[in-house]
Amino acid sequence: MNKVTAAITAVGKYVPEYILTNKELETMVDTNDEWITTRTGIKERRILKDKNKGSSYLAIKAAENLFSKKSFDPKEIDLVIVATATPDMQAASTAAFVATKIGATNAFSFDLESACSSFLYGISVASQYIESGRYKKVLLIGADKNSSMIDYTDRTTCIIFGDGAGAVMFEPNDEGNGFQDEYLRTDGSGREFLQVPAGGSLQPSTIETVKNKLHYARQDGQTVFKNAVFNMADVCEKILDRNKLNNDDISWLTAHQANKRIIEATGRRMNLDASKVMLNIQNYGNTTSATIPLLFADYEEQLNKGDKIIIAAFGGGFSWGAIYFKWAYNS
Repeated sequence: MNKVTAAITAVGKYVPEYILTNKELETMVDTNDEWITTRTGIKERRILKDKNKGSSYLAIKAAENLFSKKSFDPKEIDLVIVATATPDMQAASTAAFVATKIGATNAFSFDLESACSSFLYGISVASQYIESGRYKKVLLIGADKNSSMIDYTDRTTCIIFGDGAGAVMFEPNDEGNGFQDEYLRTDGSGREFLQVPAGGSLQPSTIETVKNKLHYARQDGQTVFKNAVFNMADVCEKILDRNKLNNDDISWLTAHQANKRIIEATGRRMNLDASKVMLNIQNYGNTTSATIPLLFADYEEQLNKGDKIIIAAFGGGFSWGAIYFKWAYNS
């Protein structure tokens, strides 16, 4: 009897209709299209303009897109995980609301948050639940309404982030496809370099925190960039070595879409041809927890059963890691 692995069997996505282009940002802050494109690779990003809708709306729409592509009975889903850095609210679980709205009434659910590494860590968690044999269907959704924490007068952050969501279904696989290995890391000494300072238990919301714009994302771009380039490439190299893989073995690098230069540096460190490096940052910007599932959705038709994929991310915390995965189906 073959070992049961956790495989992705379906993907879905949702991005808002409104497109915030670099040209429009030129009217908002001191920047220009060439500067943004050269330094980040981003041309446009999607923004959820409706103030009455949060990350749950994005997550629900991504799940519905998945269901429209492959027939699932939501009542058969055992677990719904929502990876997000921008939950709808404190205390109340975003995942619980999402699960109910999509009809997964027999599932339990929870949110998972580790900044831009949230979805990567979610793959690890979802895979363990499947491989334990306890559950048969786990829906993992990455969803972030980043515009809710962005100051559009701060050019260091407003040019980077967008809103969006992606969803993947995990099911058991007995053909050796799906989850293979992981190398995950964190370093809490880096949290000062990328954070939203107020709104948590350390610095609860007050009139002063609002006046001082402490509820917006702040980052030390150079420090984050340097750490991301080194650490994301390092874990990819380590997981290749541990699994005795070389660049010819790898079909795709699926890297968190934070900055095109970081992604390309990781690909070069792995000696991968540029055609094997998934990219959609030009269309969406950094959607935090949604970047990896959006890549799967956008590249689904190019993915083949048995493709060997390295999935990598780096985020605030600091948090980072790489997962070795084999694709389980042909579109």
